[in-house]
Amino acid sequence: MTDIEIARQVELKPITEIAKKTGIDPDTIDLYGKYKAKLPLSLIDSSKFEGKHLILVSAISPTPAGEGKTTVSIGLTEGLNRIGKRAMVVLREPSLGPVFGIKGGATGGGYSQVLPMEDINLHFTGDFNAIEKAHNLLAAMIDNNIQSKTSSLNLDPRTVSWKRVMDMNDRSLRHIIVGLGGTTSGIPRETGFDITAASEIMAILCLAESFTDLKERLGNIFVGYTYDKKPLYARDLKANGAMAALLKEAIKPNLVQTIEGNPAIIHGGPFANIAQGTNSILATKMGLSLSDYVVTEAGFGFDLGAEKFFDIKCVKAGLKPSAAVLVVTVRALKYHGGMKVTDLKQPDIEALKAGIGNLEKHIENMKHFNICPVIALNRFITDTDEEIQIIADKCKELGVPMEVADVWAKGGEGALNLAHLVSKVCETCTSQLKPLYDWNWSVEQKIETIAREIYGAAAIDYMPQAKRDLKRIAELGLEHLPICMAKTQKSLSDNPKLLGRPKDFVVTVRQIEIASGAGFVIPITGDIMRMPGLPDHPAAENIDIDDDGNITGLF
Repeated sequence: MTDIEIARQVELKPITEIAKKTGIDPDTIDLYGKYKAKLPLSLIDSSKFEGKHLILVSAISPTPAGEGKTTVSIGLTEGLNRIGKRAMVVLREPSLGPVFGIKGGATGGGYSQVLPMEDINLHFTGDFNAIEKAHNLLAAMIDNNIQSKTSSLNLDPRTVSWKRVMDMNDRSLRHIIVGLGGTTSGIPRETGFDITAASEIMAILCLAESFTDLKERLGNIFVGYTYDKKPLYARDLKANGAMAALLKEAIKPNLVQTIEGNPAIIHGGPFANIAQGTNSILATKMGLSLSDYVVTEAGFGFDLGAEKFFDIKCVKAGLKPSAAVLVVTVRALKYHGGMKVTDLKQPDIEALKAGIGNLEKHIENMKHFNICPVIALNRFITDTDEEIQIIADKCKELGVPMEVADVWAKGGEGALNLAHLVSKVCETCTSQLKPLYDWNWSVEQKIETIAREIYGAAAIDYMPQAKRDLKRIAELGLEHLPICMAKTQKSLSDNPKLLGRPKDFVVTVRQIEIASGAGFVIPITGDIMRMPGLPDHPAAENIDIDDDGNITGLF
């Protein structure tokens, strides 16, 4: 059966029952229908964090379809609950871009899903819509101020870096001109669109720790310069109050359920290749307040989402992860060994061995952070015992424990061994997270540390625009901010064609965007775009709905 067919067979429990199971008074939650709810921030209690276990799930460099981090995260949570642990999965919200593009939805798969999968994948509780509107409100106020003759801040439109956003893959909107149509239609200028998952408002929502913090961060958004070179921020436009009002409900984490009736929190959805790649601090802290084991995931490979999880989110929020689970698949290693995507279902020991260097590098990266690693082999039906054994032998050689996760087919039952292993590691590991860099280092030193230590780069090449951006960051006094690298997820390098474990490559930094509200800077490397495009045959072509409202083709 397809994922959506499996999901429809499940008899969902009212979300009020899930709340009770979690120890939440149902009268305190805001219902969004029968099976979704918003959780009040008052449920977060840092005094309950002691002795709790935060587990990060990441992956090796993925194939275009992904390697199942969300599926493994959900399955591991089901398995932990089956062995008597109070566990909760805390995930990001899906973006419509991948849903209608190439990757599909982000609610897991098979018998390891969060539900209701159709609602979660399509609009959910409106958080993305609110983020999009708050972002575009600032864009409208910027253009209005440029046009105004009575309240102008003397903003130079040539310096405005704030684009608009929408939650859809649309390459035609990357570079546009606004303000055409005469004097009543604004001032013509070049701008463009990013995808909502890359919005600084998304980043702010996911890093804010209170409503006061949210409003302050919104006010700190850098807009551009006046004609006399004075920097302007969103607070100068008096935009942050209205923007925060639009996020009144979006700041609250969302409660849903897994296939096996366990609680799940889903909140925020930044991509990891062009944004910070992890769910909100509020959602993670909510999970730690309500359960003993919190399983969370960071987007794409360990070089992207996990690095940002540790160096940005954990440092910012004071989070102390107990373990990290690295998802590996046979097909991804064969892909990195040179096999075509269309051939990955075929056994190929030589390709597997050729690609295993990618796994080695990611394990090496895990050890950079001084965390206790676990390998979860996400099993596909086409995997052979011989292929799995090769990976097991490599993990044993590297001194890293591994278990097979058969969660797509078996749900929590397929993760029992993994759950036992992870809980044991959490309870016995004495290592403490060691960030890769100090925020107070220079921007160049932070970028080069990530590129050399995590990617394996030999050198960094800063393009002329990036050099100008470094100077601007220094002038604005923002050198102390952490780094959120924008880089292809397809390779450890910034070149998507360099698969496996590339060496002696140069990372090219094209430009460096400022996200002063979120509290980081974004080096743009290689050819990465912050507005993706659709593939030749997008997933949208297969999605339909009948007269009874039944959706097909969603996965």
